[in-house]
Amino acid sequence: MPWNSQGGGGPWGSGGNNGGGQNPWGQRPSGGGGGGGNTPPDFDEMIRKSQERLKRLFPGGGGYKGFVLIGIAIIGLWLLTGFYRVQPGEQGVTLMFGKWVGTTGPGLNYFLPAPIGEVIKPNVERTNQIEIGYRGNGTVGSGGTRDVPEESLMLTGDQNIIDIDYVVQWRISDAGSYLFNVRDPENTIKLAAESAIREVIGKTNLEEALTVGRVRVEEQTRVLLQAIMDGYESGVFIAEVKMQKVDPPRDVIDAFNDVQRARQDRDRSQNEALAYRNDIIPRAKGEAERTILQARAYKDRVTKEAQGEAERFTSIYNSYLTAQDVTTRRLYLETMQEILSKSDKVIIDQKSQGNGVVPYLPLPEIEKRANAGGNK
Repeated sequence: MPWNSQGGGGPWGSGGNNGGGQNPWGQRPSGGGGGGGNTPPDFDEMIRKSQERLKRLFPGGGGYKGFVLIGIAIIGLWLLTGFYRVQPGEQGVTLMFGKWVGTTGPGLNYFLPAPIGEVIKPNVERTNQIEIGYRGNGTVGSGGTRDVPEESLMLTGDQNIIDIDYVVQWRISDAGSYLFNVRDPENTIKLAAESAIREVIGKTNLEEALTVGRVRVEEQTRVLLQAIMDGYESGVFIAEVKMQKVDPPRDVIDAFNDVQRARQDRDRSQNEALAYRNDIIPRAKGEAERTILQARAYKDRVTKEAQGEAERFTSIYNSYLTAQDVTTRRLYLETMQEILSKSDKVIIDQKSQGNGVVPYLPLPEIEKRANAGGNK
Protein backbone atom coordinates (compact mmCIF):
# COMPACT_ATOMS: atom_id res chain seq x y z
CA MET A 1 0.00 0.00 0.00
CA PRO A 2 1.17 3.50 -0.55
CA TRP A 3 1.45 4.39 3.12
CA ASN A 4 3.58 1.44 4.00
CA SER A 5 7.16 2.39 4.79
CA GLN A 6 10.08 0.28 3.92
CA GLY A 7 10.33 -2.60 6.26
CA GLY A 8 6.62 -2.75 7.10
CA GLY A 9 4.67 -1.31 9.94
CA GLY A 10 1.31 0.30 10.49
CA PRO A 11 -0.13 3.34 8.86
CA TRP A 12 2.02 5.58 11.13
CA GLY A 13 5.19 3.98 10.02
CA SER A 14 5.94 2.33 13.32
CA GLY A 15 7.16 -0.89 11.99
CA GLY A 16 9.05 -2.14 15.02
CA ASN A 17 12.55 -1.42 16.43
CA ASN A 18 14.24 -1.14 13.11
CA GLY A 19 17.00 1.40 12.41
CA GLY A 20 15.66 4.88 11.96
CA GLY A 21 12.04 4.09 12.87
CA GLN A 22 9.90 6.49 14.91
CA ASN A 23 6.65 6.16 16.79
CA PRO A 24 3.68 8.29 15.96
CA TRP A 25 4.73 10.95 18.48
CA GLY A 26 8.05 11.64 16.80
CA GLN A 27 10.19 10.01 19.46
CA ARG A 28 13.07 7.66 18.81
CA PRO A 29 12.79 4.23 20.24
CA SER A 30 14.67 3.79 23.42
CA GLY A 31 16.99 1.17 22.05
CA GLY A 32 17.60 2.72 18.65
CA GLY A 33 21.12 3.44 17.53
CA GLY A 34 20.37 5.65 14.53
CA GLY A 35 21.30 9.33 14.09
CA GLY A 36 19.30 12.58 14.19
CA GLY A 37 16.81 13.87 16.77
CA ASN A 38 16.95 15.80 20.06
CA THR A 39 18.91 13.33 22.15
CA PRO A 40 19.76 14.47 25.75
CA PRO A 41 23.51 14.63 26.69
CA ASP A 42 25.05 11.51 28.08
CA PHE A 43 26.94 12.65 31.23
CA ASP A 44 28.43 9.28 31.93
CA GLU A 45 29.98 9.27 28.48
CA MET A 46 31.39 12.77 29.01
CA ILE A 47 32.96 11.80 32.35
CA ARG A 48 34.43 8.69 30.81
CA LYS A 49 36.01 10.69 27.97
CA SER A 50 37.44 13.26 30.42
CA GLN A 51 39.05 10.51 32.46
CA GLU A 52 40.60 9.12 29.31
CA ARG A 53 42.08 12.50 28.45
CA LEU A 54 43.53 12.82 31.98
CA LYS A 55 45.05 9.38 31.70
CA ARG A 56 46.72 10.45 28.49
CA LEU A 57 48.07 13.64 30.22
CA PHE A 58 49.15 11.84 33.39
CA PRO A 59 50.19 8.32 32.48
CA GLY A 60 50.84 7.39 36.10
CA GLY A 61 47.31 7.92 37.25
CA GLY A 62 44.13 9.86 36.66
CA GLY A 63 40.89 10.73 38.27
CA TYR A 64 41.23 12.25 41.73
CA LYS A 65 45.03 12.49 41.67
CA GLY A 66 44.90 14.45 38.43
CA PHE A 67 42.57 17.00 39.87
CA VAL A 68 44.84 17.38 42.90
CA LEU A 69 47.87 17.96 40.70
CA ILE A 70 46.02 20.56 38.67
CA GLY A 71 44.92 22.31 41.86
CA ILE A 72 48.50 22.31 43.20
CA ALA A 73 49.79 23.79 39.95
CA ILE A 74 47.18 26.52 39.99
CA ILE A 75 47.95 27.39 43.63
CA GLY A 76 51.67 27.45 42.85
CA LEU A 77 51.16 29.85 39.96
CA TRP A 78 48.96 32.04 42.17
CA LEU A 79 51.61 32.14 44.91
CA LEU A 80 54.28 33.12 42.37
CA THR A 81 52.35 36.29 41.60
CA GLY A 82 53.17 37.50 45.13
CA PHE A 83 56.68 38.62 44.13
CA TYR A 84 56.97 42.37 43.61
CA ARG A 85 59.75 44.91 43.10
CA VAL A 86 60.05 48.22 44.95
CA GLN A 87 61.98 50.79 42.91
CA PRO A 88 64.58 53.16 44.43
CA GLY A 89 62.84 56.13 45.97
CA GLU A 90 59.73 54.09 46.81
CA GLN A 91 58.38 52.26 49.85
CA GLY A 92 56.20 49.16 49.66
CA VAL A 93 53.16 49.23 51.95
CA THR A 94 51.77 45.70 52.40
CA LEU A 95 48.07 45.17 53.11
CA MET A 96 46.35 41.95 54.21
CA PHE A 97 42.61 42.03 53.60
CA GLY A 98 42.93 45.83 53.42
CA LYS A 99 44.81 46.19 56.75
CA TRP A 100 48.30 47.72 56.85
CA VAL A 101 50.70 45.08 58.16
CA GLY A 102 54.17 46.35 57.18
CA THR A 103 56.48 48.46 55.04
CA THR A 104 59.28 47.21 52.77
CA GLY A 105 62.25 48.97 51.21
CA PRO A 106 63.60 49.00 47.65
CA GLY A 107 64.35 45.66 46.02
CA LEU A 108 62.64 42.34 45.29
CA ASN A 109 60.12 41.35 47.96
CA TYR A 110 57.32 38.87 48.48
CA PHE A 111 53.83 39.15 49.95
CA LEU A 112 50.62 37.21 49.64
CA PRO A 113 49.02 37.94 46.26
CA ALA A 114 45.54 39.29 45.62
CA PRO A 115 42.85 38.98 46.78
CA ILE A 116 44.42 38.25 50.17
CA GLY A 117 47.29 40.73 49.97
CA GLU A 118 47.97 44.02 48.22
CA VAL A 119 51.07 46.23 47.88
CA ILE A 120 51.03 50.04 47.43
CA LYS A 121 54.31 51.66 46.34
CA PRO A 122 54.27 55.45 46.81
CA ASN A 123 57.30 57.59 45.88
CA VAL A 124 58.98 58.91 49.05
CA GLU A 125 61.75 60.96 47.41
CA ARG A 126 59.65 63.21 45.18
CA THR A 127 59.32 66.73 46.58
CA ASN A 128 55.72 67.93 46.47
CA GLN A 129 54.71 71.58 46.58
CA ILE A 130 51.60 73.31 47.88
CA GLU A 131 50.83 76.90 46.88
CA ILE A 132 49.16 78.99 49.57
CA GLY A 133 47.86 82.50 48.96
CA TYR A 134 47.88 82.18 45.16
CA ARG A 135 47.15 79.68 42.42
CA GLY A 136 48.96 79.16 39.15
CA ASN A 137 51.82 77.36 37.46
CA GLY A 138 54.04 80.41 37.10
CA THR A 139 55.86 82.51 39.64
CA VAL A 140 54.10 84.98 41.88
CA GLY A 141 53.29 88.21 40.08
CA SER A 142 53.17 86.68 36.60
CA GLY A 143 50.07 86.74 34.45
CA GLY A 144 49.32 83.06 35.10
CA THR A 145 48.72 83.41 38.83
CA ARG A 146 45.61 84.26 40.79
CA ASP A 147 45.65 85.78 44.26
CA VAL A 148 43.68 84.08 47.06
CA PRO A 149 43.26 86.79 49.73
CA GLU A 150 41.47 84.56 52.24
CA GLU A 151 44.67 82.54 52.49
CA SER A 152 47.28 85.29 52.15
CA LEU A 153 45.97 88.11 54.38
CA MET A 154 46.99 87.90 58.04
CA LEU A 155 47.52 90.11 61.10
CA THR A 156 51.02 91.04 62.37
CA GLY A 157 52.12 91.51 65.95
CA ASP A 158 51.78 95.32 65.74
CA GLN A 159 48.16 95.07 64.51
CA ASN A 160 48.91 95.62 60.81
CA ILE A 161 47.63 93.55 57.88
CA ILE A 162 50.15 91.83 55.63
CA ASP A 163 49.72 89.91 52.36
CA ILE A 164 51.97 86.82 52.12
CA ASP A 165 52.11 84.28 49.29
CA TYR A 166 54.23 81.23 50.05
CA VAL A 167 54.84 77.61 49.12
CA VAL A 168 55.30 74.52 51.28
CA GLN A 169 57.62 71.79 49.96
CA TRP A 170 57.19 68.35 51.54
CA ARG A 171 58.06 64.69 51.07
CA ILE A 172 56.74 61.38 52.39
CA SER A 173 58.88 60.06 55.25
CA ASP A 174 56.75 57.04 56.27
CA ALA A 175 54.51 55.67 53.52
CA GLY A 176 52.29 53.63 55.86
CA SER A 177 51.55 56.53 58.19
CA TYR A 178 51.02 58.82 55.20
CA LEU A 179 48.45 56.49 53.62
CA PHE A 180 46.45 55.43 56.69
CA ASN A 181 46.83 57.95 59.54
CA VAL A 182 45.53 61.04 57.70
CA ARG A 183 42.52 60.99 55.39
CA ASP A 184 43.61 63.91 53.13
CA PRO A 185 47.34 64.57 53.72
CA GLU A 186 47.77 67.39 51.19
CA ASN A 187 44.79 69.39 52.46
CA THR A 188 45.90 68.74 56.04
CA ILE A 189 49.37 70.12 55.28
CA LYS A 190 47.82 73.19 53.66
CA LEU A 191 45.55 73.98 56.61
CA ALA A 192 48.31 73.30 59.14
CA ALA A 193 50.70 75.58 57.20
CA GLU A 194 48.16 78.42 57.26
CA SER A 195 47.76 78.00 61.01
CA ALA A 196 51.53 77.85 61.61
CA ILE A 197 52.45 80.95 59.59
CA ARG A 198 49.60 82.97 61.12
CA GLU A 199 50.90 82.12 64.57
CA VAL A 200 54.46 83.16 63.67
CA ILE A 201 53.37 86.38 61.89
CA GLY A 202 51.14 87.20 64.87
CA LYS A 203 54.32 87.51 66.96
CA THR A 204 56.27 89.52 64.35
CA ASN A 205 56.13 93.23 63.56
CA LEU A 206 55.22 94.34 60.04
CA GLU A 207 58.54 96.00 59.25
CA GLU A 208 60.52 92.99 60.44
CA ALA A 209 58.40 90.59 58.39
CA LEU A 210 58.94 92.74 55.28
CA THR A 211 62.71 93.10 55.66
CA VAL A 212 65.19 91.35 57.91
CA GLY A 213 62.81 88.88 59.56
CA ARG A 214 61.76 86.89 56.49
CA VAL A 215 64.28 84.08 56.96
CA ARG A 216 63.38 83.75 60.64
CA VAL A 217 59.65 83.62 59.83
CA GLU A 218 60.22 80.89 57.23
CA GLU A 219 62.29 78.73 59.57
CA GLN A 220 59.96 79.13 62.55
CA THR A 221 56.97 78.29 60.36
CA ARG A 222 58.70 75.16 59.03
CA VAL A 223 59.58 73.95 62.54
CA LEU A 224 56.07 74.59 63.86
CA LEU A 225 54.43 72.92 60.84
CA GLN A 226 56.69 69.87 61.22
CA ALA A 227 55.69 69.62 64.89
CA ILE A 228 51.99 69.72 63.94
CA MET A 229 52.38 66.99 61.30
CA ASP A 230 54.42 64.83 63.68
CA GLY A 231 51.62 65.16 66.22
CA TYR A 232 49.22 63.75 63.61
CA GLU A 233 51.71 60.89 62.87
CA SER A 234 51.22 61.78 59.23
CA GLY A 235 54.50 60.39 57.90
CA VAL A 236 55.29 63.73 56.22
CA PHE A 237 58.60 65.61 56.22
CA ILE A 238 58.41 69.38 55.68
CA ALA A 239 61.42 70.27 53.55
CA GLU A 240 60.99 74.06 53.27
CA VAL A 241 58.56 76.93 53.68
CA LYS A 242 59.40 79.68 51.15
CA MET A 243 57.70 83.07 51.08
CA GLN A 244 57.20 84.25 47.48
CA LYS A 245 55.65 87.69 47.99
CA VAL A 246 55.42 89.77 51.17
CA ASP A 247 53.56 93.07 50.76
CA PRO A 248 51.02 95.20 52.55
CA PRO A 249 47.43 94.83 51.28
CA ARG A 250 46.84 96.17 47.78
CA ASP A 251 44.26 98.72 49.00
CA VAL A 252 46.70 100.51 51.32
CA ILE A 253 49.99 99.98 49.50
CA ASP A 254 50.28 103.67 48.45
CA ALA A 255 49.84 104.88 52.03
CA PHE A 256 52.25 102.21 53.17
CA ASN A 257 54.87 103.40 50.66
CA ASP A 258 54.46 106.96 51.97
CA VAL A 259 55.06 105.70 55.48
CA GLN A 260 58.09 103.76 54.31
CA ARG A 261 59.55 106.86 52.62
CA ALA A 262 58.97 108.88 55.78
CA ARG A 263 60.73 106.19 57.78
CA GLN A 264 63.61 106.24 55.34
CA ASP A 265 63.91 110.02 55.73
CA ARG A 266 63.82 109.58 59.47
CA ASP A 267 66.51 106.92 59.33
CA ARG A 268 68.63 109.14 57.07
CA SER A 269 68.36 112.08 59.49
CA GLN A 270 69.21 109.80 62.37
CA ASN A 271 72.23 108.47 60.52
CA GLU A 272 73.42 112.01 59.77
CA ALA A 273 72.98 112.99 63.42
CA LEU A 274 74.86 109.89 64.49
CA ALA A 275 77.66 110.69 62.06
CA TYR A 276 77.90 114.25 63.41
CA ARG A 277 77.89 112.96 66.95
CA ASN A 278 80.55 110.40 66.14
CA ASP A 279 82.65 113.21 64.66
CA ILE A 280 82.22 115.89 67.33
CA ILE A 281 82.25 113.79 70.48
CA PRO A 282 85.68 112.21 69.90
CA ARG A 283 87.13 115.63 69.10
CA ALA A 284 85.59 117.13 72.23
CA LYS A 285 86.89 114.27 74.27
CA GLY A 286 90.32 114.76 72.73
CA GLU A 287 90.27 118.50 73.55
CA ALA A 288 89.16 117.77 77.07
CA GLU A 289 91.88 115.20 77.51
CA ARG A 290 94.48 117.60 76.09
CA THR A 291 93.36 120.38 78.46
CA ILE A 292 93.53 118.00 81.39
CA LEU A 293 97.02 116.93 80.41
CA GLN A 294 98.15 120.55 80.00
CA ALA A 295 96.74 121.43 83.40
CA ARG A 296 98.50 118.48 84.95
CA ALA A 297 101.76 119.49 83.22
CA TYR A 298 101.34 123.09 84.41
CA LYS A 299 100.68 121.89 87.91
CA ASP A 300 103.77 119.70 87.87
CA ARG A 301 105.89 122.53 86.40
CA VAL A 302 104.72 125.11 88.90
CA THR A 303 105.15 122.66 91.73
CA LYS A 304 108.65 121.78 90.63
CA GLU A 305 109.58 125.46 90.16
CA ALA A 306 108.25 126.31 93.59
CA GLN A 307 110.17 123.47 95.08
CA GLY A 308 113.31 124.61 93.24
CA GLU A 309 112.85 128.22 94.40
CA ALA A 310 112.36 127.05 97.93
CA GLU A 311 115.47 124.92 97.77
CA ARG A 312 117.43 127.78 96.18
CA PHE A 313 116.27 130.19 98.88
CA THR A 314 117.25 127.67 101.52
CA SER A 315 120.65 127.24 99.90
CA ILE A 316 121.18 131.05 99.74
CA TYR A 317 120.09 131.42 103.33
CA ASN A 318 122.54 128.75 104.42
CA SER A 319 125.32 130.48 102.45
CA TYR A 320 124.34 133.81 104.06
CA LEU A 321 124.66 132.29 107.48
CA THR A 322 128.09 131.01 106.58
CA ALA A 323 129.47 134.22 104.85
CA GLN A 324 127.18 137.21 105.19
CA ASP A 325 129.34 139.86 103.40
CA VAL A 326 130.16 137.74 100.43
CA THR A 327 126.59 136.55 100.09
CA THR A 328 125.18 140.05 100.36
CA ARG A 329 127.54 141.44 97.75
CA ARG A 330 126.80 138.53 95.40
CA LEU A 331 123.08 139.03 95.74
CA TYR A 332 123.47 142.72 95.07
CA LEU A 333 125.51 142.15 91.93
CA GLU A 334 123.13 139.49 90.59
CA THR A 335 120.16 141.74 91.20
CA MET A 336 121.74 144.73 89.51
CA GLN A 337 122.77 142.58 86.59
CA GLU A 338 119.24 141.38 86.09
CA ILE A 339 117.80 144.89 86.32
CA LEU A 340 120.36 146.67 84.15
CA SER A 341 120.20 143.97 81.43
CA LYS A 342 116.61 145.01 80.74
CA SER A 343 116.96 148.82 80.74
CA ASP A 344 118.57 151.51 78.60
CA LYS A 345 121.97 152.59 79.95
CA VAL A 346 123.69 155.97 79.90
CA ILE A 347 127.23 156.08 81.22
CA ILE A 348 128.41 159.34 82.83
CA ASP A 349 131.96 159.91 83.91
CA GLN A 350 132.06 162.62 86.55
CA LYS A 351 135.81 163.01 86.29
CA SER A 352 135.84 163.79 82.61
CA GLN A 353 136.02 167.32 81.22
CA GLY A 354 132.99 168.80 79.60
CA ASN A 355 129.50 167.48 80.14
CA GLY A 356 130.73 164.13 81.49
CA VAL A 357 128.81 162.03 78.98
CA VAL A 358 130.80 159.15 77.70
CA PRO A 359 129.92 157.96 74.16
CA TYR A 360 128.25 154.51 74.39
CA LEU A 361 127.64 152.06 71.59
CA PRO A 362 124.56 150.00 72.49
CA LEU A 363 125.62 146.75 70.85
CA PRO A 364 123.05 144.56 72.70
CA GLU A 365 120.15 146.76 71.56
CA ILE A 366 121.40 146.77 67.97
CA GLU A 367 121.65 143.00 68.04
CA LYS A 368 118.10 142.70 69.40
CA ARG A 369 116.73 145.00 66.69
CA ALA A 370 118.57 143.08 64.00
CA ASN A 371 117.12 139.80 65.27
CA ALA A 372 113.63 141.31 65.44
CA GLY A 373 113.88 142.60 61.85
CA GLY A 374 115.01 139.20 60.60
CA ASN A 375 112.01 137.45 62.20
CA LYS A 376 109.47 139.71 60.43
